[in-house]
Amino acid sequence: MGFEIGRTGIGRISRREALMLGAGAAGSALLAPYMMLPAQAADHPALGTYPEGSSGDSVFVGIAVPRTGTYAAQGEDEIKGYELAIEHLNNGSELMSKISSNIKKGVLGKQVKYGIADNEAKPNTAVQAQSRFISENKAVMITGSVSSAVAVAINKLAQKEKVIYLPCISGSNDTTGKDCTRYSFRECFYAQTAAQAIAPILVKNIGKGKKIAFLTPDYTYGHTVRQSMEEALGKQGEWTVATNQISPLGTTDFSTYLLNVANSGADVIVNINFGRDAVLSIKQAKQFGILDKMTLVMPYNTPFIAEQVDPDTMAGVYAGTDYWWTLANDEKYPLAKMFNDAFSAKYGSNPEWGANAAYMQIAMWADAVERAGSFYPPDVIAAYEKGVEIQSTVGPVKFRPEDHQLIRPVIIVKGKKAADMKGKDDFYDIVEVVDGGPLMQAPDAFGCKLGDAA
Repeated sequence: MGFEIGRTGIGRISRREALMLGAGAAGSALLAPYMMLPAQAADHPALGTYPEGSSGDSVFVGIAVPRTGTYAAQGEDEIKGYELAIEHLNNGSELMSKISSNIKKGVLGKQVKYGIADNEAKPNTAVQAQSRFISENKAVMITGSVSSAVAVAINKLAQKEKVIYLPCISGSNDTTGKDCTRYSFRECFYAQTAAQAIAPILVKNIGKGKKIAFLTPDYTYGHTVRQSMEEALGKQGEWTVATNQISPLGTTDFSTYLLNVANSGADVIVNINFGRDAVLSIKQAKQFGILDKMTLVMPYNTPFIAEQVDPDTMAGVYAGTDYWWTLANDEKYPLAKMFNDAFSAKYGSNPEWGANAAYMQIAMWADAVERAGSFYPPDVIAAYEKGVEIQSTVGPVKFRPEDHQLIRPVIIVKGKKAADMKGKDDFYDIVEVVDGGPLMQAPDAFGCKLGDAA
């Protein structure tokens, strides 16, 4: 588990500051009588890292993402989004003010500092990393995930420690379902909405009565996406399951699973793998000749996977995603263009959807804190739960108070041949931007019980 606190960059906390923040209760006890606390602190009891975490002229955010392992590339994308967002927040950028007129410069006038840890896409490592940010740095908010197993684990930590948590990438129904908590708010689309968005498009373009071979990663994300896809395709298109091949996260050799797929009689491969596992499983399926006989579908896709796999392999593949950069070509999404331009200026590339999710999570948190007028966690939670509409890169969105899931569209894309690409990142055409509200289950359908704020 690696911690990066102090690399140069706007908003990063120095190692000296980290040591000072981590001095513990003894240091804070000495400072407390002389410390000028925020006015709001007098109105609320101590809770979580409040008021200590917001007593100075800056606040700290703990970011833990995978920087090693199968989801490392997606973790790096998230970091780019977080860093751009915090830079914009601290400088009072135009994009932040377009997202919410409540956002000025900083958050409640305080600069945002942050630290980054490698959670390795492992729940225990993630809990250790975020616990350290809470105890040593008095983080007022923690964020980051690619694995839903990590998101679920940090949901529980956040509820216990009474610190706001914002998952980034997390596709399991459980994150805002049976494992939801009062202290967690999810921005991205998920198994249920992915399945409901892509199923009618698949039935329309591939036909009814098809047989499915699932490639499923063996944890909460994989199982809930598989279940939602099976239900949606069965109901809408009378599709049936020929085989469900379950592999451990981090699998490098998919030959056994692919042999079973090849012999299953399936018409369609629904590949639920994500990150490096998705890249390797698709490449190996191509090598085995399976993709010449079966149609590939990616219900929860990382779009730049086409660059790693090969555009021609992904040509014609229908996929669901959270954000695709060519949304900016549609005048209905002006903030997408602003985000793309800012991201490209800083990093020299177009943004992946993890970067967009990270950016939006920071922006929506800042909006909630500003509307609350306080860093006191129950006040911030109440601001989120008001369901106020906010502008985003994918249009107007708002959080559903009953389960803390963002009501947002799902973007369905279709892969392009290399010869049809108009630029190096032009891997997909957008087929449809599907309104998210009608895709969602009833708030209590997956067993969400939020728990208490205080």
